[in-house]
Amino acid sequence: MGYLADSFITAVELIFSFDREIWQTVWVSLYTSSCAILIAAMIGIPAGLFLGINRFCGRRVMITLLNTLMALPTVVVGLLLFGLFSRQGPVGSLGLLFTPLAMIAGQTVLATPIVANYVLAAVNGSDQRILDTVLTLGATRFQASVQLLKEIRFGVMAAVIAGFGRVISEVGVAMMLGGNIRGSTRTMTTSIALETSQGEFAFGLSLGIVLLSVALFVNLFLNLLQQR
Repeated sequence: MGYLADSFITAVELIFSFDREIWQTVWVSLYTSSCAILIAAMIGIPAGLFLGINRFCGRRVMITLLNTLMALPTVVVGLLLFGLFSRQGPVGSLGLLFTPLAMIAGQTVLATPIVANYVLAAVNGSDQRILDTVLTLGATRFQASVQLLKEIRFGVMAAVIAGFGRVISEVGVAMMLGGNIRGSTRTMTTSIALETSQGEFAFGLSLGIVLLSVALFVNLFLNLLQQR
């Protein structure tokens, strides 16, 4: 118990001493995850809305594929994109491997199916009379979709937050595509794994506390929006 207590005190001291390496690592995590979830939302929300509203041949196959992609292992995504971004890959000449852009691409792949699936579930759980009523009043299909999005906005928020939680806590993509380079692509999760393996338990614990604090803040923000 003494070891854990001492490590916790040291971790808190590191956080409030504004250790440069800790906060630089936090910034990289927040930056890459925020960019990834923004892109994922731009793709996943329309995709989930489209699958929820329309009935067409092959819809069930697409939904099954979407459900499968939700459980996509991070190391598999990292492996595929590593081959894409490596020097021998199709876009290797762009030099994206071991950069924040590569990490954002991998995290976007992870988050998009989650966002789309949550939005699809929200659409399926909504009152189907909303669309019929709006269309009857003369609205276009696009206007009806926007109105439906307003009605399921809390489900959409939950989708975005779930996707954000997925990408900010993952390790495989960040490690394989970012390379865990100090000051450039080192995230909270990869740093925790590295520092703990090197015996720097207090340093890893400090990043773990920050990571949990971010998750708590995001959930409090969602609850605040729901109450309002």
